[in-house]
Order: sequence, then structure tokens, then C-alpha cells
Amino acid sequence: MQLSNPEISVGTGASAARSINIARAFRDFGDGFVTVLLPVALVARGHSTVEIGVLATTALLGSALTTLGVGWAGARHDPRLLLLIYSGVMAATGLLLAVTGNFPALLAIAFFGTVNPTAGNVSPFVPLEHAVLARALGEKGRTHGFANYALFGALAAAAGALAAGSPDLLAHIGIARETALSAMFVLYALLGLAAGVTYRLVPPFAPSVDGKPASALGPSRTIVYKLAGLFSLDAFAGGLAVQSLLALWLFQKFGLSLWAAGLFFFWAGVLSAFSLPVAAWLAKHIGLINTMVWTHIPSSLFMILAAVSPRLDVALGLLLARFALSQMDVPTRSSYVMAVVTPPERAAAASLTNVPRSLASAAGPAIAGLLFTGAFPALPLILCGVLKIVYDLALLWTFRGVKPPEEA
Repeated sequence: MQLSNPEISVGTGASAARSINIARAFRDFGDGFVTVLLPVALVARGHSTVEIGVLATTALLGSALTTLGVGWAGARHDPRLLLLIYSGVMAATGLLLAVTGNFPALLAIAFFGTVNPTAGNVSPFVPLEHAVLARALGEKGRTHGFANYALFGALAAAAGALAAGSPDLLAHIGIARETALSAMFVLYALLGLAAGVTYRLVPPFAPSVDGKPASALGPSRTIVYKLAGLFSLDAFAGGLAVQSLLALWLFQKFGLSLWAAGLFFFWAGVLSAFSLPVAAWLAKHIGLINTMVWTHIPSSLFMILAAVSPRLDVALGLLLARFALSQMDVPTRSSYVMAVVTPPERAAAASLTNVPRSLASAAGPAIAGLLFTGAFPALPLILCGVLKIVYDLALLWTFRGVKPPEEA
């Protein structure tokens, strides 16, 4: 069945956007604590730093290939159906992580499941949710709507990071850490089921009348390919410092406790979350591209300074400053992609700008895992900051004259 991108009523659109936001909150709450707990669980089960990096790369690679399939299937099937399927995959992932310690089995779970080793929202859910939101949000509410979408996810991820300290708290009442870690993975599975229930409230897409796929790329193909290439550079840089590896760096360099790490990533997530509405406000005054670039560059500089800091308090302060700025390009980036392509191309644009990002980010963790074992473990964090600055300057130069309708 082929699908179109029809207009929907304001009330139905608001209901669809609300359901997507709530479902994302369930997903990101789970990702928030799994990101921190996964390396801890793997170390407890006897796996090395290199194996953890390989597992993270495998997860990102699997997510990229799955998202590519979603880009094709999303044009021919109801996105709600695909969202329900992947909610079931999320539930299965959590249950398998709770009972599996064998490394080859973990690689298979990472590749085919929904393991997310990064603080960002890298998953096959994303293009499907973007396609629904693009249909539900009007031109005037697009950037604000994507900011709300990112805000729900960021707050949920922050709460999830705080929940990552639960195994340490449970240890005080006599529950073994391994048992507590397994229980958290079961909770992740339950959150997948909760997301699935919420996705059922999303209105289905109607079949296409003219027989053309809803996600076919046409006049905006060149713009989408250029954006995908630049976003890939940004994603590769981010892959060098995914949250799981950043947590591991803090554990190894400063001896940070699991509870302290959970508390730190909670506040980092809160700062990221409340920067999102600011990004939407700022974009109205200086434009989407300028907001993306001039908030991103300082965040990269903070990352570099944190990497070379000899003190824990200074490093954490710089990283918090970095998190306060680093996600302001998320809603503006999504809004910009949806704005500079025609409505029938939006689903494809969402997929084709996310697939290369996932593929590029997949290489980062394995490289970072190897570099962490060298003489200068902070090198991946420095490379992350430098490459992100290169990306920002290239984006500003390439798209300085490509304006969204509201700016033109």
C-alpha cells in the first residue's frame, strides 16, 4: 500500500504530535539509563573497553541500516504500524540484555535491537516520528513543534540518567548489583511496550491517490545530499564521544561513582532540555542556520577544554556548559530540513539525513575505544570538538543563502 501526505485538521495534528512526544519520552527515559548502565553491566560481565567500543559501533551500524529500511518502508506502509513493530523490538532488546552476557549474542542484540549508546536520538523511530510531525505541524508551528518534541525527549533522558543510580541505591537494601542491573533492562523493555501503546493513538496515514510514494525525492535532492554529507561529519565527531564512552572516561580518569555519574548526566540532560525552547526563540531572531552554528561552536570548545582539564570539578563544569549548548541545533536542524524540501519529500529527507548520520557515527565509538587504551585517553574528546567546529563552519558557508520560507 502506498501512502500520501494529506492535510489533517488542527485538532488531529495536535493529538498526533502529543502522542509522538509522549512515546518519545518513554523511549528516551529508557535510553537515558541504559546509556550509562550498559558499559557498567558489560564491565561487570568481564568485557573489555575495546569490546564495549565495538558493541557501541555495532549498535549504531545496525540502527543506520534499519533506518535505511525504514526510509523505504515508510513510503509504502503506515508509519504507525512500523512504530508499533519497533516498540516490540525495544521490549525484546531489554529482555535479552537482562539475561545475556555472551559477547556474540550481545553483538546480535546491539545490531538488530534498539540499543542506543549515544545521548542523541539515533534510531529507526526518528524518521517515522519526523514524518508524522511534519504532517501534523503547520509552517508557523514547525520549529516550535520540533523544539517541544526534542524537549520531551531531553527531559525524559535526563530523568533516565538520574535513574541510572538505582543499582547503587538498591545495593544499600541488600540487592546484588547484577540483579539490579538486570531489573533496569527489564524496565527498559516495559518502556518499549508503553511507547507502543501510545503510538496506537497516532492517526494512520491515508493511502496515496496518485500512486506516488510519499517519500520520493525530487527537486530538493541536491540540498538533501549536501545536508546529509555535512550531518555525517558532525555525527562521526559525536561518535567519538558518545555518552556511554564519556561516562567510561569519567569513571576511569576521575574514579567517578555510578551515582555521581547518574546525577551529572541528569543535570546535563536538564540543561540540554531547557536550551531547546531557547533555540526556537533564537531561531526567530537570527535564523535557523545561525542558531545551529553559533551555539554549536562554543559547545565544542567546552568539550576540548574539559578533555584537558586535570580536575574533576572543572571538567564537569565545562561539560555541563557544553551540554547547555550542544543540543540547540537539534530542533533547528530538524525544522530546517523539513523547511527546505517540498512536503512530499519530507519523509525521505528525514530518512536520508539520518541514515548517513548513523553510519558515520557508527565508526566513532570503536575508534574511541581504541584511543582510550592509549597514552592520551582524552584524544577522542578533543578530536570530537575539532571536527564539530569544522562541520559548523562548512554548514554556515554552504547554506548561507538557502533560507526557509519564514526567513526568505
